[in-house]
Amino acid sequence: MTTTGAAGAIAPVTALPPADQPVPFARLLAVEFRKTRDTRAGFWLLAVIGLLVAAAEVISLIVFLTQDTTDVTWGVFTQIAAMITSVLLPVLGIMLVTTEWTQRTAMVTFSLESRRGRVIAAKLLVGVLLAAATIVFALLVGLVCCVIFVAAGGDATWWDRDFTDGLIGFAITQTLAMFTGFALASLLLNTAAAIVVYFAYSYVLPGIIAIGSANIGWFADIAPWINFLDAQSHLYELSSMTGEQWAHFLVAAVIWVALPLAIGLRRILRAEVK
Repeated sequence: MTTTGAAGAIAPVTALPPADQPVPFARLLAVEFRKTRDTRAGFWLLAVIGLLVAAAEVISLIVFLTQDTTDVTWGVFTQIAAMITSVLLPVLGIMLVTTEWTQRTAMVTFSLESRRGRVIAAKLLVGVLLAAATIVFALLVGLVCCVIFVAAGGDATWWDRDFTDGLIGFAITQTLAMFTGFALASLLLNTAAAIVVYFAYSYVLPGIIAIGSANIGWFADIAPWINFLDAQSHLYELSSMTGEQWAHFLVAAVIWVALPLAIGLRRILRAEVK
């Protein structure tokens, strides 16, 4: 006599999803988010950004309180945090793209999701969301520091028109910095090369353009159209930007962001994965 217990029961067969069904975009987004902090490089980059922001704000608080500074605003503390995040955040955007190739995980990624465009879109959206997160982070840090400053006896202005323009300008430039890093990473597909080129573009190229403008007459007329960092500086006074300044900004954005990004994306879509 035999009996069939629960342990011997046969589980019902469930239908598998169609072979051509794409990976849900939300899952791709979650995976790309996880990649930004799962690696040691990504984790320590995020940690360094947080530590540097904290150190800079503490030093600023001490200086403002000991020097009896009166023109302190929420925007001043926010700008201090933004200065650090705007330098290091694009590196995280670069690593979003290049780690697939430098760590040779591209074959796995593009095998699990053969539609490369969807993977790139997920990476790009993660970059935009990280830029938005740093804007919120800078605002929160600035708010906390401003509260501490007032509680310690300081006199601060919470909000003014300049802060509004500066906040909008910061949001645009922070996002563009991420896009620039992403574009260079897509173009080069190498972490070290993309980081070097990005910092050369950010800190060396403006000096070269300034020297050329000061010594070459005809180059001074061209410089505003190719100096993207200088064109972005006017965004912090958004309400007073002229039509010519907007034209300089848009042309420089095409040269330094749109074209490298288009060429880089085409390279990723067509590159042989090894």
